[in-house]
Amino acid sequence: MEIQALTRESLKGALPVRRRESSKGDYGRALLICGSVGYTGAPFLAAEAAVRSGAGLVFLGVPRDIYEIVAVKLNEAMPFPLPSEDGRLSSRSIEEILRRLEKCDVCLVGPGLGRSQGVSEVVFEIISKSRVPLVIDADGINALSANINILDEAACPIILTPHEGEFKRLGGDLSKGREEGALAFIREHSCTLVLKGSGTVIAFSDGTAVRNTTGNPGMAKGGSGDVLAGMITALLAQRIPLKTAVSAAVWLHGRAGDILREELGEYSMTPTDLVYALPRAFKELSAV
Repeated sequence: MEIQALTRESLKGALPVRRRESSKGDYGRALLICGSVGYTGAPFLAAEAAVRSGAGLVFLGVPRDIYEIVAVKLNEAMPFPLPSEDGRLSSRSIEEILRRLEKCDVCLVGPGLGRSQGVSEVVFEIISKSRVPLVIDADGINALSANINILDEAACPIILTPHEGEFKRLGGDLSKGREEGALAFIREHSCTLVLKGSGTVIAFSDGTAVRNTTGNPGMAKGGSGDVLAGMITALLAQRIPLKTAVSAAVWLHGRAGDILREELGEYSMTPTDLVYALPRAFKELSAV
């Protein structure tokens, strides 16, 4: 199967024009479940990226232990504390998460959650109960790797965003290359897979795939994936069709990195810089 290149031209019209008469409620409610002690940057980056990518309302659930740290960083996203144990989410947080999930259009789970039995229980419960698109990243993927078959029981669209190491932990096979590995995985587990790396490959549940053409090695820093996860979540919250939303987020993420390479070089750009470069990338794609 020939995999198409993901380019600015192929994304023409991907970002709908906003109506003059509209409100925050028209651009979706995104629920983000992120963070743990020692990983307070991940929820910040994911939430800021979601806001910068146009979501109308961004709710961020974090362990109570880090709530004050995260809350002081954020102005637009709305953080709230969840029950925790040893700095990570406790299974006692499930009831509150599911209550909020019922009122949201999309959910992101994983960035900075760490690993524990409680975190795994939270991830499994969200997967089994969610009826809205679910983006699973980072430690959400690590939890899933212990029970990959739960994907087959999900009643909602699932978007997985692993790097190659996480992909292998999920049981993915790269022996025949990234493209074939990604397509083989989605044939076995009906989901959308964003296999991150140089030339990120996106494989969709309908068996189609694209390869990204933007991005550079300067983006290879902890936190870059949290930005991408927040972007995908925000575009889905705005009810942009799944294939378009995921493809546009991946291209825009890489394009923001390319803008920064020209301005800062590959050594000194940071994931926070990526967030602040997003408006320029979005403006470019909006003009197509």
